[in-house]
Amino acid sequence: MTYRQADVLNTIGFKTLLKKELLRFWKVAFQTIFAPVVTTLLYLVVFSQALGSRISVFDNTPYAVFLIPGLVMMAVLQNAFANSSSSLTQAKITGNIIFILLPPLSYIELYLAYTVAAMIRGMIVGLGVLIAATLFIPIPIHSVGFLLIFALTSSVVLGSVGIIAGIWADKFDQLALFQNFIIMPLTFLSGVFYSIQSLPDFWQFISHLNPFFYMVDGFRYGFLGVSDVSPWHSLVFVIIAMLVCASVTLVMLKRGYKLRH
Repeated sequence: MTYRQADVLNTIGFKTLLKKELLRFWKVAFQTIFAPVVTTLLYLVVFSQALGSRISVFDNTPYAVFLIPGLVMMAVLQNAFANSSSSLTQAKITGNIIFILLPPLSYIELYLAYTVAAMIRGMIVGLGVLIAATLFIPIPIHSVGFLLIFALTSSVVLGSVGIIAGIWADKFDQLALFQNFIIMPLTFLSGVFYSIQSLPDFWQFISHLNPFFYMVDGFRYGFLGVSDVSPWHSLVFVIIAMLVCASVTLVMLKRGYKLRH
């Protein structure tokens, strides 16, 4: 089985696969949209109420205000990853992947459809968390441009990683291993709940090796105008991560790794 040449975009095929991916999570919106929003808001309630009066961040920034951007980005990242990874793994296990590989779609069109769907789900969940949180806790917006660029590039990274995980995993146990031992730890240790300036030097060094830290920190700068590292530094790092993940994903799709055989 070979892919169609990727010289001209198959617009109809791309739109059809994208629509199928969007409907896949929208049909079960209570599970894929509302449940993550509620779960993330519970983090906000618990941490802001339990720790809000004990933690000082960024010179008098209320802890709840500090927390919201991190939680929004966490929701974007986790749901972008979940969408593309679960879709591909489910298609492989049920055998439906053949109906995606048979149509005249190039590996680029497959990548774009899965990644755009992952971005949209991540952004919808993140926006839901932001709207619900700001009903109770007003939060400033320093730069809409930084907010959008970090949300978009970061969701592309996790959408691509989700495709890699979905291609690699042969069963849901393997996908859970990827999610529980890579995505979840990196997310929780990325500074969502704290500023890394409050950590000992060793853990600050470890945090700087975590790519999720730059996504969260740059996104938080878009709201608060302050961050642990330069937002431009974070943006360069996230763009490099996006290009690397997209390249690896495209190579895997082009070679048909674990898909053609």
